[in-house]
Amino acid sequence: MKPGYLLLYLLMYVAFQKANAQSAELKTNNLVWTNQSKNAGESMPCGGGDIGLNVWVENGDLYFYIAKSGNFDENNAFLKSGRVKIRLTPNPFTNTNFSQQLTLIDGSVTIKGENSKLHTTVKLWVDVFRPVIHVEINSNEAVKTEADYESWRYIDRAVNGTENNQDSYKWSKDGVVKTLKDNISFKNNTVLFYHKNADASVFDATIKEEGLDAVKSQLFNPLYHLTFGGMMKGNGMQPAGTYSGKYLNTDFEGWKLQSTKATTSQELEVYLNTGYSNSAEEWEQNLDKVVKDAAANYQTALANTQAWWKQFWERSFIFINPDQQNANSPEWQAGRNYQLFRYMLGCNAFGSYPTKFNGGLFTYDPVLTDTAYKYTPDFRNWGGGLMTAQNQRLVYWPMLKSGDFDLMKPQFDFYLRALKNAELRTKVYWGHDGASFTEQMENFGLPNRGEYGLKRPADYDKGVEYNAWLEYLWDTSLEFCQMILENERYAGKDIKEYIPLVESCLTFFNEHYQYLAKNRGNKALDTSGHLVLYPGSGGETYKMAYNSSSTIAALQTVLTRLLALPPSYITTDKRKYFETMLKRIPPIPLREMNGHKTIAPAQLWERVNNEETTQLYPVFPWGIYGIGKPGLDIAVNTFKYDTLALKFRSGKGWKQDNIFAARLGLTKEAADLTLFKLKDSGRRFPAFWGPGFDWAPDHNWGGSGMIGLQEMLIQVDDKKIYLFPAWPKDWNVHFKLHAPYNTTVEATVKNGKVESLTVLPKEREKDVVNMLK
Repeated sequence: MKPGYLLLYLLMYVAFQKANAQSAELKTNNLVWTNQSKNAGESMPCGGGDIGLNVWVENGDLYFYIAKSGNFDENNAFLKSGRVKIRLTPNPFTNTNFSQQLTLIDGSVTIKGENSKLHTTVKLWVDVFRPVIHVEINSNEAVKTEADYESWRYIDRAVNGTENNQDSYKWSKDGVVKTLKDNISFKNNTVLFYHKNADASVFDATIKEEGLDAVKSQLFNPLYHLTFGGMMKGNGMQPAGTYSGKYLNTDFEGWKLQSTKATTSQELEVYLNTGYSNSAEEWEQNLDKVVKDAAANYQTALANTQAWWKQFWERSFIFINPDQQNANSPEWQAGRNYQLFRYMLGCNAFGSYPTKFNGGLFTYDPVLTDTAYKYTPDFRNWGGGLMTAQNQRLVYWPMLKSGDFDLMKPQFDFYLRALKNAELRTKVYWGHDGASFTEQMENFGLPNRGEYGLKRPADYDKGVEYNAWLEYLWDTSLEFCQMILENERYAGKDIKEYIPLVESCLTFFNEHYQYLAKNRGNKALDTSGHLVLYPGSGGETYKMAYNSSSTIAALQTVLTRLLALPPSYITTDKRKYFETMLKRIPPIPLREMNGHKTIAPAQLWERVNNEETTQLYPVFPWGIYGIGKPGLDIAVNTFKYDTLALKFRSGKGWKQDNIFAARLGLTKEAADLTLFKLKDSGRRFPAFWGPGFDWAPDHNWGGSGMIGLQEMLIQVDDKKIYLFPAWPKDWNVHFKLHAPYNTTVEATVKNGKVESLTVLPKEREKDVVNMLK
């Protein structure tokens, strides 16, 4: 063999061996249950594209809830598409030989049952590229299939009291809120179901409440003419009547399809369509296009879906102690649950809306999360179309290092769609430029009307929320601006379409704080030529803040990164404008705590309202302090000696102390807090954490756990790559993560030593610092 061919063969062999090893490790993370579930709270996630299913078998019947990204009703609640129940006769799931498995490598759930000589396998999978759910039933003996579409929205349902936490009315008392009924019927041997939003919605109520009627016609309204639903069908199946029932505390009606004869093979599909239409007929025509497209691509759909999931797993992973599989080990659980949670995020890769922090696509009957909430399966705390930025950010930050850049687009587009509304809001209230995005905002970019304040003083600033937690909290949008900018740095993504969003978010601070200063006195800047960031806020915690350190760090970082973009991204005039603005950002305030220099939350503040440690936001997300950077001791002192940082410390929910510890190289603290985050949830599905401060499954709990684990393994400072800055030497690991400048790092550590390390492109090896040495 020629030397060149030998080298090529060796490289191919090494790559093959690595792929095999990774596939074998991933296989150990598959979840297998050998008995049936008690209820929907013991369900297993399955999904793809922008669809999520909760799958479980209960008393011999197979169930799954359906959720699809963007299904917001006129109240801006995030509605389920319904529930499907499948019953087989004779029933293979009435005996003890049962299994249900989530197979990560292809994103499917497989259920097997044996009843005497009857052996049946049911496979559920979702087409990643089309909104189609597939159920494939195969038996060694002929069985009859009954597939029922069940809906609790067969009638209008009044929504009262705390149940309005699922929608955007919240606690408003100005009328009865109703979830309007769906249209459900048999049609041509299928079950057809859809919800068409009424013309009037909570959007209109919000505009009126917030005094924006003059610009209403210019505002983006995502609820108007929105229609969503689908169709369930199966070859050789026909309608078999309707029935009524009750699941847990919720009554429902069911529409039956039955196979005309017993067969050894039965396929069932649910086709979904969400979009804008002037009529039900137009929506149905678009649904028919989904059906025809699925039929045309039937032969390749499964293979293409499997190929997508395969590349998803190959591009990033973290396996802890992969050679010592131990379901009772917190370290092994953390690695496995990292994969399980990332799978859940992957199910909304192509959604029209981002994965929601308060359950994503995988909520279930709320009484199984909190017994006080005896509401329908549509309920989730903290709203449906309402987004909370401080929570959402933790779902999306880990996608940089996992290389899931395609998954970030729905979150970026969420802000881009709402940009004009946020700019109009600023212009109406204050007469200057820039987008004023609030911390909690609707999918149309305005504050929630309840959070805005329904009992406001007549002379209170119309642009400010009359809310002790949310007043003057503008800076959270800057984290998503930074994620956009990092997409360019990490992956070389073309981000031109998002530059107006980034520029507008920054412009708001430059214009608004000069506007406020000029309203108070003669000067727009302080004696040092800096913006006076007052009134401001350190998260929801440090209120009426003067020069909040989290805001300063955000402005410094985003401005610096924007100005570092290639010249084609910013005009010469804009560059001068933002260079001037950067010079106006004041320094991060410091203070003494117990004789140690620390980062202050702000220069001054009036009260402490929540329990976020925003004095450490210059560490994460902003990366001004950290490994290899100046002032690391100041940041470490803040973590160790700041009395409120110590008081607030926790691993619960959105708490990010594990991330701070990792960024500061505090190995024990990072390990302990991250293990708390990523250990088994206590629910049957181990990555259904929560409710924490929010809801279950708590996605900002999982996201902050992911970030902490990544930061323990790899941190970056421009081109420097620090490996294992907070990694315990007694944890073995095999991982692959992403770094800036189209770089991937794959390494194996055993017994405290790096056994293999692959950095691509190879020239980036010179930038790697191995901190295990």
